[in-house]
Amino acid sequence: MKLTLEKIKVDDLVFGDNTKMSGTTLTVNKDEVIEKIKEDERIAGANIDIVKPGESVRLFSVRDVIEPRVKVEGAGEVFPGMLGSGNQVGEGITKAFKGSAVVITQKMVEAMDGIIDMSGPGAAYTPFSKTNNLVLECDPISGLESHQYEEALRLAGLKIARYIGEKCQEATAQEKAVYETLPLEEQKKKYPELPQVGYVYMLQSQGLLQDTYVYGVNAKEITPTYMYPTEVMDGAIVSSNIAIPCDKNTTYHHLNNPIIEDLYERHGKDFNFCGVMITNMNVTLKDKVSASDYTAKLAEECGFDGVIISKEEYGNTDSDLMMNCRKIEEKGIKTVLVTDEYAGRDGSSQSLADADPKADAVVSVGNANETIMLPPMEKVIGRINSVNQVASGLENSLTQKNSIEVEIYAIVGATNELGFNKMSTAEL
Repeated sequence: MKLTLEKIKVDDLVFGDNTKMSGTTLTVNKDEVIEKIKEDERIAGANIDIVKPGESVRLFSVRDVIEPRVKVEGAGEVFPGMLGSGNQVGEGITKAFKGSAVVITQKMVEAMDGIIDMSGPGAAYTPFSKTNNLVLECDPISGLESHQYEEALRLAGLKIARYIGEKCQEATAQEKAVYETLPLEEQKKKYPELPQVGYVYMLQSQGLLQDTYVYGVNAKEITPTYMYPTEVMDGAIVSSNIAIPCDKNTTYHHLNNPIIEDLYERHGKDFNFCGVMITNMNVTLKDKVSASDYTAKLAEECGFDGVIISKEEYGNTDSDLMMNCRKIEEKGIKTVLVTDEYAGRDGSSQSLADADPKADAVVSVGNANETIMLPPMEKVIGRINSVNQVASGLENSLTQKNSIEVEIYAIVGATNELGFNKMSTAEL
């Protein structure tokens, strides 16, 4: 499959009469966005804000972040199975509006609140302090169940991201990037002298409100499966996870997975990047054993010499990571793991809930228990009933309009386990 990403630079985001691109300025019609959101009868009302890098703004209760995109050539459409048909994507031409994002905040779901600071020390920990953000606040109708509200929010964000892309699809790209992966056996023959490398992509699937969708299907219902990397880049994987702000994979992260992009960068030079294997992370031991058995078997059948394995969240999912590592290594396939750590605020605790001697090549993306003082902001968007609802907020934290001392656990994307950040660790 060959996918061309046409990258359109967005330096500014403003409201106006028509949704359009003018140079590098994205203009959005606020009334049209609200009208589209309220097409879903589960949404009683909506409010839209624009926040930009460097502003004194704090976003609370962040649910998901999505990059506006539109397919202009090729089969399917962005976010297949979620919006429209579930036809396969990953080829043709897709336009991506770089420097912009749709951010969804939640008002009802009882979950740990994630924070995005657009300035100050907290801004350094999240990539979304550097994007021009269209922030959606959606009010649920009376009596709506939490999982129904979550679905309505998920679809609202995807719908608006697609709406922006469709309205601006005539915009001229400043950059074009071409990505291609041949059918597996053909791809392996193209660079027979290089190591055959794959990517094991572990998707969150541990229950209600902690899920990921693949072509509209909940990942907990899939078996480990081979995918073209370009399918991921074209919106086949969508986030539906409301927990653990620091290391959750938002839809934006899936669209811009840096592991996939870096593997393509070195493809044909240092190794032969042969594809992606998606697998889920389960709740029960029986399901974990079964999924990891199948993942190792599939990696062997694909003929990989080595794989990179990434995961999402921590604790329970550490066992899935180690099972995959051990079983794949036992097949004679080398592994490199990507994970964050929970080593305590002083860094002296055990970093992972599980370990294995075969996990001897690990990339750390930082300690989520590191603490930070977030200063007051002039504007706060997103509801919070008490500071104790902030993920890992400390007992002496103040109200939302003042300084808040938290672990970086609370900051969206701070220790993202795809490496979409600047965090790491060093042995002293």
